Amino acid sequence: MRLTDRRFALVLIAPAAVFLAAFVAWPLLRFVSNAFYEISPMAGGPRKFVGFENFATAFSSPAFQGAALRTIVYTVIVVALEFTFGLAVALVFAALGSRSAVFRTVFMYPLMVAPVVAGLLWRFLLIDNFGILNELLRRIGLLHSTDQIGWLSNPKIALFAVAMPDIWLTTSFITLVLFAGLQNVPGDVIEAARIDGVRFPTLLLRIILPLLRPVIAVALIVRGIDAARAFDIILIQTNGGPQDSTTTLSLLIYRTMTRNGDPGLASAMGTVYLIVMLAVAAIAIFAIWRPGGDEA
Repeated sequence: MRLTDRRFALVLIAPAAVFLAAFVAWPLLRFVSNAFYEISPMAGGPRKFVGFENFATAFSSPAFQGAALRTIVYTVIVVALEFTFGLAVALVFAALGSRSAVFRTVFMYPLMVAPVVAGLLWRFLLIDNFGILNELLRRIGLLHSTDQIGWLSNPKIALFAVAMPDIWLTTSFITLVLFAGLQNVPGDVIEAARIDGVRFPTLLLRIILPLLRPVIAVALIVRGIDAARAFDIILIQTNGGPQDSTTTLSLLIYRTMTRNGDPGLASAMGTVYLIVMLAVAAIAIFAIWRPGGDEA
């Protein structure tokens, strides 16, 4: 019997739907439901329903509050610098046109580096006493000794230091997305503005960026969520230290689950984390993309 178009479509998407239900939806529901229980860390241990007690414990915890603040600061630092550098490089590539092909290829190399490898690389660059960066700064006369700046040991600057490899690693992604968006900006609009004597800052702020609004929204949301859940890069470099100055929510949830043996509290923290990220993504979509509004 010949299938109708609708039945044929259902047959095509059925495997994907089953996969998402089994490996995404069910684990997510299980994860959220665990937040309402006190769970034994032992496999097969007892589960006791405690309602919103885990959420109350999370919100009243200084560790959770501090980790949340550091996650926000880390995300803002990473996304702001990546967007600034990425936009600048994308504009240069767009101005060079086809002559930028080789430079674009070289610039995308960091995207092929695993975060763990990037973390190890930058740990060697920034580590105290014999870090490569401090040694270079000493040789050119900017530092008196290699231990003058404790990139990974000074709590005041450690959070920025662990953000550096993340910025180096994924600025290429922002550049790629924005460069692709620039290819769709109408050339006649730019040329007309130049003929009218519009200066570049005005051209960028009043014409180019508004036309790139949907692309910017996608780039910021994807990178914002990715930066907010940073884990391996920070774990490799500082393991959340010194003095918990680089402990973000991802690291805190991991420690609560593994070191403290409290799956219920870890699930509550993760659920709050998930809800906040979904809310921020929704706000970003409506504030930057403005669906249904004026596309200009």
